[in-house]
Amino acid sequence: MSKPPVTDPRRRIPRTDTLLALPAVSDARVRLGDNAIRDIIRRTQDSARRGDTPPEDVERIIVESVSGSYASSSRAVLNATGVVVHTNLGRAPLSPAALDAVVAASGYVDVELDLETGARSKRGATTRAALLRACPAAGDALMVNNGAAALVLATTALAAGRAVVISRGEMIEIGAGFRLTELIASTGARLHEVGTTNRTHAHDYADALTSDDVGAILKVHPSNFRVEGFTSETSLPELRDLGRANGVPVVADIGSGLLQPDPLLPDEPDATTTLDSGADLVIASGDKLLGGPQAGLLVGDAALVQRLAKHPLARAVRADKLALAAMEATVGGPRPPVWNHLHADPGDLRVRAESLGAAVGFPVVAHDGRVGGGGAPGVPLPGWAVRLPVATAARLRLGEPAVLPRVHDDACLVDLRCVPEADDARLLAAIRQALDES
Repeated sequence: MSKPPVTDPRRRIPRTDTLLALPAVSDARVRLGDNAIRDIIRRTQDSARRGDTPPEDVERIIVESVSGSYASSSRAVLNATGVVVHTNLGRAPLSPAALDAVVAASGYVDVELDLETGARSKRGATTRAALLRACPAAGDALMVNNGAAALVLATTALAAGRAVVISRGEMIEIGAGFRLTELIASTGARLHEVGTTNRTHAHDYADALTSDDVGAILKVHPSNFRVEGFTSETSLPELRDLGRANGVPVVADIGSGLLQPDPLLPDEPDATTTLDSGADLVIASGDKLLGGPQAGLLVGDAALVQRLAKHPLARAVRADKLALAAMEATVGGPRPPVWNHLHADPGDLRVRAESLGAAVGFPVVAHDGRVGGGGAPGVPLPGWAVRLPVATAARLRLGEPAVLPRVHDDACLVDLRCVPEADDARLLAAIRQALDES
């Protein structure tokens, strides 16, 4: 008796053209593109050929995959750490006004065009005007693609082949081993270190300025650390007098990017006060306390800013149209999320946290948030957090939506400071899912 023919299960795997014709797949091609769609189909078919996926499940898996995929692999994350400017999460979240501006600027836009005359205009003119309205102490403003680029441009234009005078107490290293001094040296400028780690006096700078080979005096806000005790630093008015007497500009890198003082952060420098105190040029980041897109801001003396703007390097570090639009909307529009998160009312946070804790059956504990991003080190932001089992943290990170909590004291702490209230229901669903998987 002949044996029945053996049917290879791989023959039941749907053909590629059949899968491409599925309505859900066809619709997703507009959003994902052909290459991404074909990669999803190929991976699923290969899994079925290896026997890891039943052939009957191929269509379903592909439909689910294309429905939950995007052209970018970046995932949106709910920030439940209590850290407002979270570098690992892209620092400042943009305001709705900035998001609208980015969308409007994503197509053809008058970034270098005067629509009234039809002639070419100056790039970023409206963003410059918005920055000057937000910081009237500045004579001019220039935006480049990040804070490091702003420092490189300033150092190159003012002191390439010459000396930059800097206090040893301000020769800082920030995240990922990034050292400002190495960045300055890479421009061809020579570092002239003065003073000591804890004390630098006006006469230290004065001694350095006896040379004609000084291009700039640089004062750097330490940002992510504090030195206390037997300390002394030279004030900006003192540096201004020394600089003007010797024809040397005073450049201040304030780091986090406040344009005006914030009473919540009295020790955090802002551009307006820094300029009024004697700096000729201020360097700041746009995506930290300012709450805008990644950018380096240079504001101050009009002649100095124009000198930088005309330097050939300015073209290499210029900001793109999306960042320019987002910055204009940030400084000219409603308060950005960073401000709202910093100034969140602890009482409101407690009410939200207790509601969330009661819904999942876990306690609420006092929890101090942080500014983050190197801003206001050691300054607590009083708040509250739901205390969950520590094993919940990994499941929250990998869930949908992705949630980043704080792991501390053998617990998973969910702080709502940086979670928009409109997302409370999504956060609750994510926590319930993570707890159900335990």
